[in-house]
Amino acid sequence: MATEIKVPVLPESVSDATIATWHKKAGDAVKRDENLVDLETDKVVLEVPSTVDGVLKEIKFEEGATVNSAQVIAIIEEGAAAEAPPAESGAKDKEAPAAGAEEVQPKSQAKQADDKAPSSTKPQTSSGKNDGLPPGARFTAESKGIDASQVEGTGRRGAVTKEDLLNYASGKTPGVSGGARPEERVPMTRIRKTIAARLMQSKESIAMLTSFNEVNLGKVMALRKELGEQFQKDHGIKLGFMSFFAKAAANALAKYPVVNASVDGNDIIYHGYADISVAISTDRGLVTPVLRNVERQGFAEIEQGIADYAKKARDGKLGLDDLQGGTFTITNGGTFGSLMSTPIVNPPQSAILGMHAIKERAIVENGQVIAAPMMYLALSYDHRIIDGKDAVLFLVDIKNQLENPHRMLLGM
Repeated sequence: MATEIKVPVLPESVSDATIATWHKKAGDAVKRDENLVDLETDKVVLEVPSTVDGVLKEIKFEEGATVNSAQVIAIIEEGAAAEAPPAESGAKDKEAPAAGAEEVQPKSQAKQADDKAPSSTKPQTSSGKNDGLPPGARFTAESKGIDASQVEGTGRRGAVTKEDLLNYASGKTPGVSGGARPEERVPMTRIRKTIAARLMQSKESIAMLTSFNEVNLGKVMALRKELGEQFQKDHGIKLGFMSFFAKAAANALAKYPVVNASVDGNDIIYHGYADISVAISTDRGLVTPVLRNVERQGFAEIEQGIADYAKKARDGKLGLDDLQGGTFTITNGGTFGSLMSTPIVNPPQSAILGMHAIKERAIVENGQVIAAPMMYLALSYDHRIIDGKDAVLFLVDIKNQLENPHRMLLGM
């Protein structure tokens, strides 16, 4: 019986998707729930699994094609047996790769295969569409004559990226001198194009201004040291910094609701809840999954939510619903060493809080110069609806909460 594989139903905010990578080719055996293809949307990469056991009989769209919600993209013959590749005789069986062996192997596995093969075997670059390489990486491998199976991948699930191939070519590929200056022109991914478009939208549609302050995190660090071990035993999750900032932001948003508002035409929409988007970096770009109703959550719930989103982002499992509906954003450039920056507001939100690296600096406290763990805070906001007074008071409120975390824990 033939079973149709369709594009998942996409939300209204996502008009279509692009076929990113087929993980199977026509004639391959597939198992129920096995991922067949990755679809790239404006926000996330969706995996489309097989709904039955059988054989992939037909692929209706090649990589790079644009498809719509609920469109049929493949046909599976349920319960059928996979077709065996034709056997070859003579020395070719020993010298040539097995038919259909197009999957890119990790470097260690490739080396083991080379050890077993005769010395006369020459590396071959797969030019097929189902070799597991993204289009840009495939072009690089073919144009430079690189056997991708000899390259150690650093992408998601060990995939070989174009950067891996360029690094390999600059130092290891025969015929390419050490002074070579490789270049490659590849189209932006859909996610990168969407990020670029939204950043330009923010720049062109928002009267953005940034205010700065600094916070002494000495008491937060002491509290984490005092209660961290017991917290992890009780809740099964570490007590990090982000929960303090998220909770402080939710409390401050309740006091200054205009910072939590958004502009819709000539109207201002005030949100009576704090759905906080948390910026997470992935190999495909920055994503901002949303922690819902942070004003109602405890520290353990916030930490667990952040940890769950981080894992889903690393595994490429974030769903479209995870990324929609935030009212305020927190981003942490300090993770990468940033000392200060001006984060860009994510429309239709009206403000974003930027965290930065914690550095021990000399400050004056009670007339004495002491060393303290300090962080610069940045609040970028839409000056059309948020006055400088409200923005500064909001930022000072967060500073005061973080410098007195025991009061924050008691809801004071």
